[in-house]
Amino acid sequence: MLKTPVIVVNVKTYAEATGGKALELAKLMDEVASETGVSMAIAVQASDIYMVSQAVSIPVFAEHIDPIKPGSHTGWTLPEAVKEAGAVGTFINHSEHRLKLADLDECIARAKELDLDQIVCSNNIATSKAIAALNPNFVAVEPPELIGGEVSVTKANPDIVSGTVKAVREINRGIGILCGAGVKNGEDVKKALELGTDGVLLASGVVKAKDKKAVLLDLTNNLY
Repeated sequence: MLKTPVIVVNVKTYAEATGGKALELAKLMDEVASETGVSMAIAVQASDIYMVSQAVSIPVFAEHIDPIKPGSHTGWTLPEAVKEAGAVGTFINHSEHRLKLADLDECIARAKELDLDQIVCSNNIATSKAIAALNPNFVAVEPPELIGGEVSVTKANPDIVSGTVKAVREINRGIGILCGAGVKNGEDVKKALELGTDGVLLASGVVKAKDKKAVLLDLTNNLY
């Protein structure tokens, strides 16, 4: 399981972090993690998992897995495949790739079978509570309307963060809690931790930054 507090960067399918550029970002994160001692992880596209995982020490996550086992599932993402490629964990139910409850449950189960860490995304407190009942490693709350925006969830809607922390902790205190959506800087990270989370999940704030190292160093300022 990820060491916390943790900064998790999701590269999505941004051109700025596809293929060789995903590798560049992962190496930069590896460098900053080594320099600062801060726990970091990166989630990359399935096609980039092997290349990235072979080159860095930080944990590499898949952006998604499907609730399937080996067999006739053309075009789906097999959990065994991302594991074999070098992923140590996976996102499940990101707001840009939502799952039905039964499929979400199966994805968590399949990930556990393969010892893949699970970061399961939620859009509100009620969903966070339902996900916690499935006992994943992490719940990450991200209001969809704030994703990719300029205002962090920690400022725009701190109650959804603290409410998720309370709801999840009541069910299982061992589940890690992350928050995301609009997270851009060290102040956002500081506030997230003050609200009770174990770290942050972000994407464009790092991936689209002109000076990615400066942003990563700023994010780490309030972690230790």
